[in-house]
Amino acid sequence: MTAPREIVALLKQFQDGNLLLNLNGSNGAMLSTTLWSLDPTRGQLSFSADAGAPMTQRLVECDEAVAVGYLDSIKVQFDVQGLVLVRGVGGSAISARLPRELFRFQRRNSFRVRPLLRSSPVARVRHPVIAEMQLALRVIDVSIGGCALFLPEDVPAIQPGMVMNQVQIDLDADTRIVANVRLQHASVLNPEAKGARLGCEFVQLGKDAERALQRFIDQTQKRRRLMSLD
Repeated sequence: MTAPREIVALLKQFQDGNLLLNLNGSNGAMLSTTLWSLDPTRGQLSFSADAGAPMTQRLVECDEAVAVGYLDSIKVQFDVQGLVLVRGVGGSAISARLPRELFRFQRRNSFRVRPLLRSSPVARVRHPVIAEMQLALRVIDVSIGGCALFLPEDVPAIQPGMVMNQVQIDLDADTRIVANVRLQHASVLNPEAKGARLGCEFVQLGKDAERALQRFIDQTQKRRRLMSLD
């Protein structure tokens, strides 16, 4: 989407609905915020921000970021440039230039299941930027098209668009798949969670892995139904 009027109209929906946007800085900073103001005449917008928060300072230092948010089943993504921290009587905000283009993607709509707690599923992956760093990330949920992983706050951020190869995902004692995954978006969770949710897409999942994954999803659904009857 490149028409200025359409871009402003779509961003206005985020502002009016007070919908969350995640700003992912080029230096690894991530900030969950809302759109505070839109000024099409000046070609500016601003995001709510806490001037004293370390993450706000880190984000402004990198000058540009990628914003990701959702409108119903549509993922919205755009580049944000010219980041400036503005302090005022009514609070502080991050000011930036209005994006010249905006991308819309259909959100992953495959049926997702949250693994049972006793299975403690993990994804073992090498950090795409720090090759010597091996990670064991908790699997939050999984579908035939992708999965969500939990990234602790003390682990360097992973940027959307990056592909992690040969990720070993152990869903339970009987289900292990190896797949390449692409990070679609990262969402900052509530402060108590101390980490971020990584929304990942499987890249060319093999037939055997797909069958094993579908079997796991079906079995998890059945077990949850049985548990609800107890």
